[in-house]
Amino acid sequence: MNPQAKLIFITSLLLGTTITISSNHWVMAWTGLEINTLAILPLISKSHHPRAIEAATKYFLVQATASTLVLFSSMTNAWYTGQWDITQLTHPASSLILTAAISMKLGLVPFHFWFPEVLQGSPLITGLLLSTAMKFPPITLLYMTSLSLNPTLLTTLAVLSVAMGGWMGLNQTQVRKIMAFSSISHLGWMAIILIYYPKLTLLNFYLYAMMTAAVFLTLNSMKVLNLSTLMTAWTKAPALSTILLLTLLSLAGLPPLTGFLPKWLIIQELTKQDMAPAAIIISLLSLLGLFFYLRLAYCATITLPPHTTNHMKQWRTNKPVSPSIAILTTLSIMLLPTSPMLTTII
Repeated sequence: MNPQAKLIFITSLLLGTTITISSNHWVMAWTGLEINTLAILPLISKSHHPRAIEAATKYFLVQATASTLVLFSSMTNAWYTGQWDITQLTHPASSLILTAAISMKLGLVPFHFWFPEVLQGSPLITGLLLSTAMKFPPITLLYMTSLSLNPTLLTTLAVLSVAMGGWMGLNQTQVRKIMAFSSISHLGWMAIILIYYPKLTLLNFYLYAMMTAAVFLTLNSMKVLNLSTLMTAWTKAPALSTILLLTLLSLAGLPPLTGFLPKWLIIQELTKQDMAPAAIIISLLSLLGLFFYLRLAYCATITLPPHTTNHMKQWRTNKPVSPSIAILTTLSIMLLPTSPMLTTII
């Protein structure tokens, strides 16, 4: 892709995100979401492969539908209340439509169907943008309207997302699809706590984005797209494989790694809100996700491939680990001791 064109698309992504997260008016927020959608489409379809074109088409159709619902919800609210302010979403029907629209934009169950397919058809770096940066504007809209949303509906969507994200990721062999179902599962954790402690949702998102960025950049550096390639990647970059093991375990939420922090705080807050059954259910369902993270980690570092493998072992390179991967991985592993400081900040 032409560097100038890529610069324009990345700048447009930053612009769209900034407009959405800093706006008070629904039309401005909608404009930012549209700019984001139009900027990411060329990045998805840049390889001109049929699967990439299919992914871009699916992404466009789903995001256009969700944007239409956002606009419809805000217009209905303005019709009944005379308010275009994002924080004044008081009409019940409008808040239900908005919840459906944002769930569609994020990929929460039952609107998750598009996300694994789109991620599978995208390059790894574009997949990273879809999993992190493109989720930020919709989450900020949920954050701003959290007081008006329906707790029962959000809790139901969250539990279903954690269940489906874990269950459907079990049988996957494509790394990008596994990361897509991992994203759906993490979104369930963010959605369940949104109404009771919105800042905790944002903290969870920041930590999730950091860990996911570390995993995607490591996979991109090792040129890994499926489990069979991952099995032979240790010959090429043993240090990166070891780093990937720790980052995946952190993403699974195992103590004493960073990923345990948001899960611990969310379970604690749910218990305070007399929602111990919901906390127990999502904690048990997250064990499904732990299985496929362990499977990825096992393939990356612990197992040796059989001699009948179709993949030739790659030459080991002396290329040093990228500083960005080193910094993100360190943060993804070692932030748990800072939890007292983080809890006082939020």
